[in-house]
Amino acid sequence: MKQINLYSDGSSLGNPGPGGWGTLLEYNGHIKEFSGGNPMTTNNQMELTGVIEGLKRLKEPCKVHIISDSKYVVQAINEWLAGWVRNGFKTAAKKPVKNVELWQEYLEVSKPHTITAQWVKGHAGHEENERCDILARTQAEKLK
Repeated sequence: MKQINLYSDGSSLGNPGPGGWGTLLEYNGHIKEFSGGNPMTTNNQMELTGVIEGLKRLKEPCKVHIISDSKYVVQAINEWLAGWVRNGFKTAAKKPVKNVELWQEYLEVSKPHTITAQWVKGHAGHEENERCDILARTQAEKLK
């Protein structure tokens, strides 16, 4: 099974407002870049969309290591998501989970893969995270 690093970041100007996502897929020393945007979105939606869009581009089951500066995305994948699914997308406090449609899409596109997720501090010089940030902000600016 191929080992892929998926770096991702999201941006929203106004939150909600015009937003963008940037994703890098790294395999065997080669990197491919992807980005996109939405004219009215939130930062968390763009953070998660970047991960989803990266996973959609994988053509076979892979071991995917997601690296993101979004605690929301990383903690949801590592800690909260299984409970949300068990509870019908409600939190432990019985409140509805935000961005359910995106989380359902994530679950669907992640099925064939073995996923791990790691948080990195944003704007701290992490080369791939900084590149994803530029891609995301560029897309958001285009839609402003």
